Amino acid sequence: MSNLNQNELQNLRHIIGMQGTCYEKLNSYASNCVDPQIKQMFTKSAQDALNTKTKLMTFLNN
Repeated sequence: MSNLNQNELQNLRHIIGMQGTCYEKLNSYASNCVDPQIKQMFTKSAQDALNTKTKLMTFLNN
């Protein structure tokens, strides 16, 4: 992969931060849910956000 320019790097960091925020919020929503189906949906969405954050962070490590 080619090197990222400053603008791309800044955007990537912003998106990674947003994914982290989504993960935290979705986990919070899941912990407050009573309905098991909705709780499962929030939990899965939180895990998806964490997975996306992890994948995006690999671009910073290359």
